[in-house]
Amino acid sequence: MIRLQPGAARLQGDVVPFKLKLMVLLAGLMLALLLPGRSQAQTVWRFAPEIDYGPFVYQDRQGRVRGLSVDLLDEMRRHADLPLQMLPPRPLAEQLAAVRRGEVDLLSSLRPTPERAQYLSFSRPYVRVPAVLVARTALSGLQALEGRAVAVGRGYAVEAHVRQHHPGVRWQPVDSDLEGLRRMLRGEVDALVVDVASVHFIAREHGLSGFVVGEPIGFEYALSFAWRRDRPEIGEALEEALRRIPADRRQALLAHWSVQTHAPARAGLRLWTERLGAVLLLLAVGLAGWIGWRRRSRSRAAGEA
Repeated sequence: MIRLQPGAARLQGDVVPFKLKLMVLLAGLMLALLLPGRSQAQTVWRFAPEIDYGPFVYQDRQGRVRGLSVDLLDEMRRHADLPLQMLPPRPLAEQLAAVRRGEVDLLSSLRPTPERAQYLSFSRPYVRVPAVLVARTALSGLQALEGRAVAVGRGYAVEAHVRQHHPGVRWQPVDSDLEGLRRMLRGEVDALVVDVASVHFIAREHGLSGFVVGEPIGFEYALSFAWRRDRPEIGEALEEALRRIPADRRQALLAHWSVQTHAPARAGLRLWTERLGAVLLLLAVGLAGWIGWRRRSRSRAAGEA
């Protein structure tokens, strides 16, 4: 029988824990190699920009992603370490579907809705703009468009609102506000529901005119950043970075992009001016008819005398 010396026993006892530690380390390395995608997704925020929502986020003619929300993210990165990876720009409906598939972590320029809140969390709004009614001539509101065709962005937050509150309108979903505005100008639809900042941006960028921006329809776009609900650390970092941006810097960004946060007063003034003009015209016609009738009556009376 071979007896181990006390020193040899201690050496054998030290080797066993070392082997266990080595096996655990190797197992961890193998797991990391087998799951590289998850490791990268957790360290990088995949930001999915919308392709055609100017002036907030859009792809310009040179293929660059630009807009107020993009500049705001750049400003936030000055104040915090935000590990962003920009994905190719696509329409909103496609980006929302990608979030649900787990392929996207972060969106911008998005209004919270109950449906979206099932899989997204939202920052506090960084800009608020009203939705307005746009038409070739001034209209009194959506109640005047019962039974007529009106364009609205497909999948946009305002679509559910107008369908619920104005079911008598024949709503025509469009893939972008630009498409809706062009269809309205061609006479394919009678009007368009769009946010006031976007319609002015589109008109400037594409040289479109011949329409009237009407009153707000009672729906406001409170635009926020949105991230996957299972990534709360993204929200914590974004909120902190947002808080660090000075108020005057935010106003400078709004001014740079000419973002209108209210419907122009002239739209309502124009509508009431036209109404007043029509009333005055009717009064003038009536007065002229009454004066003519008085003169004819006097002439007949003088002839009979």
